[in-house]
Amino acid sequence: MFSHHTNPEGVLHVTIIEARKLKDQDLVGKNDPYVEFWIDSKYKQRTKELSNTNNPVFNQTFTFPLTSGSSDHKLHFHVYDKDLVGSDKIGDVTVDFADIVQQNRAVDDWYKLTGKVGLRNHGELRLAIRFVPQQY
Repeated sequence: MFSHHTNPEGVLHVTIIEARKLKDQDLVGKNDPYVEFWIDSKYKQRTKELSNTNNPVFNQTFTFPLTSGSSDHKLHFHVYDKDLVGSDKIGDVTVDFADIVQQNRAVDDWYKLTGKVGLRNHGELRLAIRFVPQQY
């Protein structure tokens, strides 16, 4: 379902808490995961990379300023495994934050990652998202 909300002015706070049961991308050892995410693909942010774990704990908070009247209301998350050369995508998830903004509520939840096929379990990502409206 498409949301037709426009955003009030304020700041969206996104905390990437942790991930669990990430699908192994390497033949030997565990993943070296990090998360890249954005609302607008011209302004991507990313977590630190953690070594040798399929259950990383990031606990990193990022902010996205929202302009009044903007209709952007989707956060795109891609989880990658860092390799010596390049990175392999483990999975991704898109979160619609329109209700969080409109109802001025916070969420702390687990989101299932999907891979290329979309059917297999590629792990889960725990996110905390809250909106702080601009005070005048």
